[in-house]
Amino acid sequence: MAVPSFAPHAFLVHRLGPVSRLVVDVALTAAVLLLCLYAAAEQPLPPASGLQEPAWLTAVAAGVLAGPLVLRRRWPLVSSLVIGTAGGVAIGTGVVPDYASTGPVVAAGVALYALGLRTSGRRGTAGAVTATGLLLIGTVVADISADGPGPAGTAFAGLVCAASWAVGWTLRERRRHTALAATQNTARAVAEERMRIAREMHDIVGHSLALIAVKASVATHVAEQHPEEAGKALQVIETASRSALAELRRAVGAIRTEAAFAPSPTLEDLTSLAGQAGDAGVQVRLDIQGGDDAPEGVVVAAYRIVQESLTNVVKHAAPAVCWVHIRGTRRQLDVVVSNEMAWHGAVAVDGTGIIGMRERVAAYGGTFSAGPQDDDRFTVTATLPYES
Repeated sequence: MAVPSFAPHAFLVHRLGPVSRLVVDVALTAAVLLLCLYAAAEQPLPPASGLQEPAWLTAVAAGVLAGPLVLRRRWPLVSSLVIGTAGGVAIGTGVVPDYASTGPVVAAGVALYALGLRTSGRRGTAGAVTATGLLLIGTVVADISADGPGPAGTAFAGLVCAASWAVGWTLRERRRHTALAATQNTARAVAEERMRIAREMHDIVGHSLALIAVKASVATHVAEQHPEEAGKALQVIETASRSALAELRRAVGAIRTEAAFAPSPTLEDLTSLAGQAGDAGVQVRLDIQGGDDAPEGVVVAAYRIVQESLTNVVKHAAPAVCWVHIRGTRRQLDVVVSNEMAWHGAVAVDGTGIIGMRERVAAYGGTFSAGPQDDDRFTVTATLPYES
């Protein structure tokens, strides 16, 4: 039989519902009212005064001490100050005898707990100190003028007030930090998802548009003199466009939970990718060894890295020869893409595509590098580790 677990932090951040709050408020107010009513009616005013405590004074004392508890959630500072003042006056004048001072102390503790829970900053701290001080003044006056609760009773009252406010303050801070952490986690998850979608769209659209741009340029130049070459270029453009649309539908389908998912690209699909690059003038020499047991996410990352690398070669180095080596082991997948340094323009080593590849590798805790090598080749190297 499963034993339910208890999480202290969940209890600290738990919030009562409206009905539960109403029940708690009524129970606390009734308990404190009865306690204070009993304490106020237990003994008349000091005999030396020659005065008899009237019944209405007993009822007023109990009501002033317990009544503000009903409003402590809405006006915690006012409730604390009223109860602190009333408690100090009741104890100091002897309306509440020293042996029954628990009633005012409990009422003050409940009010100060609400003050710490609902009022922040210096205003809350100053209110707690003031309310506690007013209550303690009454106990000190009772000690001086008559048989008061004594130093121990005064210290106990101060300890109860301070502890109640501290518990409320701690609970408020814990709830605030929990809400802040939840907000930050949500914002971080949204940002990571946006980056993932942007990276996916860049890899899909960038490769196809680069191929389309190259072939469109070829078709423009040969349209009049070599119409058959223009026809071939248009066929490549049509194929690349359809492929890009299919991948976009798959990517959007992965975002929409109700859509049917298309299969993710595999290492075998690199052959088709190499064929598309070949249509754009890049001869791809593909070498794949192993990697059959690699997780799907690792395979997709490797596919996107090769796709983005070939896109860069098509845009900056075509026509050229490109070597793609993929080697899979039981622990990692190694990807190496290199081509001759026959660039037609400046190369942005830290461009968006390079950044996207680096982020994909970092997501799996691997290593990544991209840049010119000593053998006059531009080489992209990525290591994607995984558990076998």
